[in-house]
Amino acid sequence: MIHEKTGRFSEEKHGRALAGTATTQKSKDTWRNELTPEQFHVTREAGTEAAYSGAYWNTKTPGVYACACCGQPLFRSEEKFDSGTGWPSFWKPISKNTVIMRGDRSWGMDRTEVICSRCEAHLGHVFPDGPRPTGLRFCINSAALCLEPRSN
Repeated sequence: MIHEKTGRFSEEKHGRALAGTATTQKSKDTWRNELTPEQFHVTREAGTEAAYSGAYWNTKTPGVYACACCGQPLFRSEEKFDSGTGWPSFWKPISKNTVIMRGDRSWGMDRTEVICSRCEAHLGHVFPDGPRPTGLRFCINSAALCLEPRSN
């Protein structure tokens, strides 16, 4: 649940402290026990779910998308768009401080990986072919996200 005044996820929903820039560090075994096999593969082993298979690729529900591992709010539904790729796509994160972008030359490609700044979960990749105003497409795995719907 999002706290009305702070706009942050409550500890009650995610069971974790969500203080500002605090980092979340856990052992591989702990992550494996807390996440589903798909979430673990995507977020801790830099895997990718199949296109059009994730829970959020076509979701239009208003709300905030948080990291599935640590609960840090990452993206808002207002910045989500249909990229035609089969993965949830956003043209900007909630804050430049919530994600880290770093070079990724895996699989013989030159890409930019997107990771959670709090727990270093692999989220997906960012590409320079998105809509205005940023021109960016944050192509994010559904397995790396948790949607907190906005209450009306």
